Amino acid sequence: MIPYWRLSGYYFFYFAFIGAFSPYFSLYLQSVGCNAGQIAMLMSLMAVMRMVSPTLWGWLADRMRVRTPIVRASAMLSMVGFAGFLYGDAYAVLFASMAFLAFFWSAALPLVETLTFAHLDGQAGRYGNIRVWGSVGFIAAVLGLGYLLDGWPVRALLWVLLATLGGILLCALTIPEARRTAGMSQPHVPLGDILRRPEVRALLAASFCMAAGHGALYVFYSLHLVAHGYSKSFVGWMWTLGVVAEIVVFMGMPRLLQRFSLRGILLFSFAMAVLRFVLIGWGVEVLAILLFAQLLHGATFGSHHAASVAAVNAWFGARHQARGQALFGSISFGAGGMIGGLISGYTWDWIGPAWTYTIGSLFALFGLLMLAFGWRTGPKARAA
Repeated sequence: MIPYWRLSGYYFFYFAFIGAFSPYFSLYLQSVGCNAGQIAMLMSLMAVMRMVSPTLWGWLADRMRVRTPIVRASAMLSMVGFAGFLYGDAYAVLFASMAFLAFFWSAALPLVETLTFAHLDGQAGRYGNIRVWGSVGFIAAVLGLGYLLDGWPVRALLWVLLATLGGILLCALTIPEARRTAGMSQPHVPLGDILRRPEVRALLAASFCMAAGHGALYVFYSLHLVAHGYSKSFVGWMWTLGVVAEIVVFMGMPRLLQRFSLRGILLFSFAMAVLRFVLIGWGVEVLAILLFAQLLHGATFGSHHAASVAAVNAWFGARHQARGQALFGSISFGAGGMIGGLISGYTWDWIGPAWTYTIGSLFALFGLLMLAFGWRTGPKARAA
């Protein structure tokens, strides 16, 4: 039996943490005196650790053939790291706390993705029905905090984040181990042979570009809106709108996977990303443009993420699942997120928000071209 609610609960709290952290933690850092470069550096530590931590723990999980002990240790040590933010506001303290938190927090999601597909065991089309609860958690956090922070000090954010980490730990303690049987009897394919396949390299390179393109969005979107006179509650509603679009896509993925190829879905996602970042940068004064750009989050994150993890699940097989998902996370959210965040930190004050988001659009365009020419063909994916 699939532990539906235990997996869904983990996704709920994990992405509730992101919903509280990504839109609002830059506001907290600004409130304690950090400048744009320091904010970008601190926020990019999450991406830096995503380059190192998932690959290390994914390798260990594949060797040990177990995942839940690592997921549980990750949750516990993440809370220890976050406690440092309650200790002080000095930049050195913030840096050390963020690095410790990021190293252990970023280790878990690729392993939970692997656990989810292992429990589904051939029913990959049902992934979206579990993963959608992560989007619900994101909405609950981002919308609730938008109103909370309109009346409360920004420092209240720290206690909300600590509570979500506690929820992650509780759920991690309940998720059972799963030993995937599907594919274990297939001939062993070395990891290097998988990585040499052109479609695998094209997807990883393109996903790096997609994450880099989102750098300014995740680091500065809230500051961008507040600087143009929008309230924090409005910021929460805008993040919510994007995630509602993401939920619609996740719920519709089984049908999309029956009608379109993974390659086709991904190409569409990158094309929409090119458009979206230009609209955010140059159309911030026009509400209708902002609303449309946020609806495109369903494509730039929702369909891109679901199609990408499905492709990794299919290509890397049962023996390399943890390392495959970890590698995808390290290259995309890790390296790509780090580069995008750091570039946006240096260009934000230098050339301004509009051109910073234009750079993000160019990253998405490069990813589109890499995917189009690197992944030439692809069979239509079917939801199991």
